[in-house]
Formats: sequence, structure tokens, C-alpha cells
Amino acid sequence: MRDSTRPGTTAVLLAAGSGSRLGRGPKALLPFRGRTLVEVLAGVLLDGGCRDVVVVLGADAGRVRETTDLSAYTLLENPDWQSGMGSSFRLGVAAAAAGDHVLVALVDQPGLTREIVSRLLSAHRLGQVTAAAYRGADGTLRRGHPLLLDATLRADAAESATGDAGARHFLQARPDLIDLVDCSDQSGGEDLDTPDQLGLLA
Repeated sequence: MRDSTRPGTTAVLLAAGSGSRLGRGPKALLPFRGRTLVEVLAGVLLDGGCRDVVVVLGADAGRVRETTDLSAYTLLENPDWQSGMGSSFRLGVAAAAAGDHVLVALVDQPGLTREIVSRLLSAHRLGQVTAAAYRGADGTLRRGHPLLLDATLRADAAESATGDAGARHFLQARPDLIDLVDCSDQSGGEDLDTPDQLGLLA
């Protein structure tokens, strides 16, 4: 049973982009494991231990709502989604339960697993940012997503979000706050951006 004296964690799944570089419509609607990418990843976040999932939609939001079953989650539509990830990041963080930590995930990372989510939740230290990290070909551990923002840091992180940057500027200014958690055994942490990466959905 969760310690009621400690904050819970709300996940924010950023799924507003149009997928223009991929050329197949919104990434949220890409077929994946018999469903759509947004359905599968929202389920992974909930199954991994987050108590709620806020899904931020944008491009073709009406079609996403009509063709998916996201009834178990909190859905938001970002009218300014074309301005970049920053606006969706701010919207999602603001909608998370008051006092909760916020775990931010991207809909274009099909390698996300329940184990990655639960690993971040277990490793999180109060007052810190806990980030999934993946080893590159050179063996270097690189920060990726998901990213778990402590409840005490979420407002500052959201305030810094602008354009295509979510928490990037905040993290660059406060590297001392970041704890990396190696998730290389689960995924390579790749984003699905271009047609040559469609194999990530296999």
C-alpha cells in the first residue's frame, strides 16, 4: 500500500504533435500491439505505478478521441500545440493532481515499458529529478525520457518550458538535481521521428 504521507505521481503523456516528419498523421494514432500508440503507452504508465495519466492531445484531437479508448485517463486538448512541446508540457503539468510528482513521457517512444516506469518511481529521491537514461554505442549513459519531476520542482520546470523545449532549459540550469536511472536493459530510448524508424513499432 502506498505511503499516504508521500506524494503520488501523475503521468503526463505528451501526444499533441502532428508527426509531420513521419508523414503518417499524428503519432498517437500509429498502430502498435493491436491498438494505437497512445492507448498502449497510457496503459504502460498506469500499469507502471502512476495513479493517473494526463494525455495532452493537439493535432487531429477530435479524431484521436473518436478512434481510441482513452476513457481511463484525463484528456486535454492543447489549442496551441503548433507552438511546440513547451505549451503541452505546461498544460499537462498544471493538470496533474496538486502536490503530486509528475512523470513526463512522450508518445513517440514505443520502447517505454512498465518496468521503466516502476524503476523511476522506486528510485526517486525527494527534491530531485529522476530521469531514464540509455547507453549509446560508445557506452555513455545519456538522459532521456520519461522524466520524473519532484512535486517541489514541477512549477519551476513548467515555467521554463517554451517552444519545443519541455523541461530542457530547467534541467540545463540545474544539473545538480538530476538522478539518472539506467534503463538500457529495457529500451534504447529512441524517438520515432522518421520513416526509417518505423521498425520501432515492430
